[in-house]
Amino acid sequence: MAGCGSSSWTAKQNKEFERALAVYDKDTPDRWYNVAKAVGAGKTAQDVKKHYDLLLQDINRIESGQHEKSQALKHWTGLAFTCCTPLMYQEDT
Repeated sequence: MAGCGSSSWTAKQNKEFERALAVYDKDTPDRWYNVAKAVGAGKTAQDVKKHYDLLLQDINRIESGQHEKSQALKHWTGLAFTCCTPLMYQEDT
């Protein structure tokens, strides 16, 4: 599973992250700034973008069979998942 670097995330922050991603979709100007503001706790736009990228990496590993779902999802406690894919999460293109 991908790590979170030096910045740790609580279950509450992960829940706020999930909510913010639902509000600020990929077409929202300043998306990562807005997500960071919603998460709070001193998270920066760079922090939340990295967190999002790590989430996508874990999802891709799960879907490709490289990671057990239960192990990878321990880190993402609080996020809503359906069939190994978080609801409302789409990779930025």
